[in-house]
Amino acid sequence: MASHRKSRPAGTRVAGIRTPALATAALTSVALLSQTATAAPSDDDRPSLEEVEKKVDDLYRQAGSATEKYNAAKERTAKQRKRVDTLLDDVAKRTQKLNEAREELGSFASAQYRTGAAVPETATFLLADSPQDYFDQNHLMSRLTGRQKDAVDDYATQQSTTMEKRREATESLETLTESQNDLQTAKSTVQKKLATARELLSELTAEEKARLAAIERKKQEEAARKAAELAKRQAEERERQEEAAQQESDAAPGSSGSSAGSGGTGTETGSAAPDSSYGAKADKALAFARTQIGKPYVWGATGPGSYDCSGLTQAAWKAAGVTLPRTTYDQVDAGTTVAVSQALPGDLVFFYDDLSHVGLYIGNGMMIHAPKPGAYVREESIFYDGESSIHSVVRPA
Repeated sequence: MASHRKSRPAGTRVAGIRTPALATAALTSVALLSQTATAAPSDDDRPSLEEVEKKVDDLYRQAGSATEKYNAAKERTAKQRKRVDTLLDDVAKRTQKLNEAREELGSFASAQYRTGAAVPETATFLLADSPQDYFDQNHLMSRLTGRQKDAVDDYATQQSTTMEKRREATESLETLTESQNDLQTAKSTVQKKLATARELLSELTAEEKARLAAIERKKQEEAARKAAELAKRQAEERERQEEAAQQESDAAPGSSGSSAGSGGTGTETGSAAPDSSYGAKADKALAFARTQIGKPYVWGATGPGSYDCSGLTQAAWKAAGVTLPRTTYDQVDAGTTVAVSQALPGDLVFFYDDLSHVGLYIGNGMMIHAPKPGAYVREESIFYDGESSIHSVVRPA
């Protein structure tokens, strides 16, 4: 019997959706929502140029700090390697002496064997783990001649010393391995920080790079203004000291005024006064530093083609005959700390709480330094990163 129910057009109801048109609209909405959820951040979500600049500066600072750790690890590794080499050479020499002492005892054993005397005792001695333990037995000691006794004592001493040196060499090798691991970790940290900084800068548009350069120029102008203020204060202080020295000289009984020159610039007055040779040494250090201007900053470098910050200061003072430690952490303790207002040409200016940067003061609020990766050795205001970034001033020599 035929059905009285009317047939429905195909496709009018699919999974609860009444028409193909409605299904298409719904699927389109879902797709759009999905795209919105996974789309790249909008321009509003991008960091501001100031944020990028701060992030890059922080990364360079962190790289500078890691560089000093790298320098320290490299120095430790070099010292430890030298110690290991010395110990291994010593062990080799002592092993040779031990072998010679053993051969001498062997000759005694052979002689006793030929004469048929005391073979068991000598053989037992040569096979013993501790010769001293065996020879503590009085009946064997009494059988030895004076020469044999000396040979036995020498052998025991050589064996004990050689074992001790071998132990020291083993411990030094372990320490060397630790230093090498520290070196690799510091190197990896520097490379990662620099790579991140370069990536951030590469994402800037041409317009943003131009704006960033303008911000940098403004910072430099402010730093130059601060340097000029410091230079003015220092000049006024020198003038005040010269006047005070002149007045003191004039007031001295029997003074003819000719001793005023001994007051000079007043640099010998107060706790910050350097010794008489400091100026000559500082001039040599500064002369060297000026000839390095234009050479690239390379982390871990000590010259002559490139430098990091502490490598430059170390090389400059070395040219003046003064040996400074390799890292900023040690250089800060290599002299007398003075106030920024009392800084003299040649002094070391340290930056940041972690002492991750150092420059060579040249006077008038300026310094020569190796700034950061991608930059070159140059003259710059000590206020290049703001007055608060200055940690301390140290007078070496």
